[in-house]
Amino acid sequence: MSDIIQLLPDSVANQIAAGEVIQRPASVIKELVENAVDAGAKTIHVLVVDAGRTSIQVIDDGKGMSETDARLSFERHATSKIAQADDLFSLRTMGFRGEALASIAAVAQVHLTTRQEGTDLGTDLNISGSRFISQEPCSCPVGSNFRVENLFYNVPARRKFLKSNATELNNIIAAFERIVLVYPDITFTLHSNESELFNLRASGLRQRIIDVFGKRLNQDLLPLDVDTTICHVTGFVGKPESARKKMNCQYFFVNGRYMKHPYFHRAVQNAFERLVPNGEQVPYFIYFTVPPEDIDVNIHPVKTEIKFENEQAIFQILAAVVKEAVGLYNEVPAIDFDQQGHPDIPTFDPERRNAPMPKIGGNPQYNPFRDSSPRQHRKDTVPDNWQDLYDGLSTEKRPASPPPSQDDLFLPATESLAPDAAAAQSLFSGHPDEALAEKSPVHYQYKGTYIMTAVKSGLMIIDQHRAHIRILYENYLKQMEGHTSASQKVLFPEVVHISVADELTLRKILPEMQTIGFDLADLGGGDYAINGVPAGLDGMNYVSLVESLITATIEQGRFSTDDINHSLALNLARNAAIPQGQVMNNDEMEALINNLFACKNVNYTPDGHSILTILKQQDIDRLF
Repeated sequence: MSDIIQLLPDSVANQIAAGEVIQRPASVIKELVENAVDAGAKTIHVLVVDAGRTSIQVIDDGKGMSETDARLSFERHATSKIAQADDLFSLRTMGFRGEALASIAAVAQVHLTTRQEGTDLGTDLNISGSRFISQEPCSCPVGSNFRVENLFYNVPARRKFLKSNATELNNIIAAFERIVLVYPDITFTLHSNESELFNLRASGLRQRIIDVFGKRLNQDLLPLDVDTTICHVTGFVGKPESARKKMNCQYFFVNGRYMKHPYFHRAVQNAFERLVPNGEQVPYFIYFTVPPEDIDVNIHPVKTEIKFENEQAIFQILAAVVKEAVGLYNEVPAIDFDQQGHPDIPTFDPERRNAPMPKIGGNPQYNPFRDSSPRQHRKDTVPDNWQDLYDGLSTEKRPASPPPSQDDLFLPATESLAPDAAAAQSLFSGHPDEALAEKSPVHYQYKGTYIMTAVKSGLMIIDQHRAHIRILYENYLKQMEGHTSASQKVLFPEVVHISVADELTLRKILPEMQTIGFDLADLGGGDYAINGVPAGLDGMNYVSLVESLITATIEQGRFSTDDINHSLALNLARNAAIPQGQVMNNDEMEALINNLFACKNVNYTPDGHSILTILKQQDIDRLF
């Protein structure tokens, strides 16, 4: 029998390894930037075209490579970080596996120029699909310049399954942020299609966090710092009031390396138990420094899963330091030292016991009952012909003016959705459960949450909050389709800061937001002024509303016009709907019911929750 086992060529082996190491353009940037950091660079520039599909370029001013090292760096398992197996337990660098450059060269076209300090000429190297094209001397600055073009050009299946440019660019920004948050002493820039997204100057850690996520986060950061024999924990954690339902600013780093650790995440969440609402989370930027021999980073090529030898002890240390930071923040009272405009209160002087009596000036000749005006110029208070004032008035009962329409209480739109009486009866009779042609004109509200009304088949119970969500949702969709918006100007515009990743999403949904009444002005630097909002949103937090619309669109994951309209209409309806517990009178409940049955779907909210149910008459009789 012939032999069937064969040794794979290096080009095939590199493509197999690339499947684990290089998953998308963000993976290329992560590997190249980490190599630049290990090379001692102080300035790193990242440039991408078409979210990395067309081109990725990383330029650094590190120590560079020699002609031999430049050629050898693209071989599999070729690295300068380790030399023996024991070095895996004393890692001080970001990379160590020696697979990144070989994997990148296997699935892309790579052009490298590099020069070491002290040499006159550098090296120009071209590789395409693991095949060396050329290598020759060149004139270039000290450092390395990697340009990766046509990623996955020779693996069409991998290129086909890349997401949209917006999604891939968000992944690039996420990978970029994880690195820049570890090295605040390095200057970083990120450009996308010749547009600058980040320009981060060398600074301290707190300033780097503010530069990445905005100035608003500065006031919500509580410092952490504890040094034990097991580990050193530093960083920042957010105040309880900074909690949000969707929180992207949550980072763990160990020895300068980003990691994911659900167990440590639970330690932070436990520290905020009963301080933040259920389902909300606080931001944190926590850095661990542990002996390299106490952790294992060689679990997965991505190197985000790390094992700790003293995991339970570090959990307890982390929980304690977070609780201490939150406790100190809550216990220290806020002292106002600003005395500008305050009244001047004199202090007690024991030397001045006989204070002088205050003098009060007045006119002793003043008599309030003395009338100084001439008598002939006075005018009687009551005219003589006062009966004429009541001529033409009748004692008959005047017809009461019609009450204001209740539609305005529920629909901020320009057009009312309430049908007339005949249309309402036909809608009720067409209910899918049973004929609802007869409903009681009197309704009952139970605990400010449910509306109960008698119908022909029994007792109908409606969730008022969900019913209003359905009404507003369909109304906002009609506005978007008809481009009829009712915008309300804000007296004092508020400023919302949008991160770079979220700003890409905002630009996609901004036309639809303008259609429904939002007026946002770009102030630069990720700041937007909210000059107008849809009518009917009085009293709401407009900044939180805009942030929630962006977050919901990102969670949706799709950016077609219909998906954006659905996401905006649903989240705007959730925020504007009457809350649970709001007391309503009978006219308001009647208007809400009529508006609900004018909708296309009366049974479910847009996200699939039940709006109403009917307790049938026979079931009620059976209870008695």
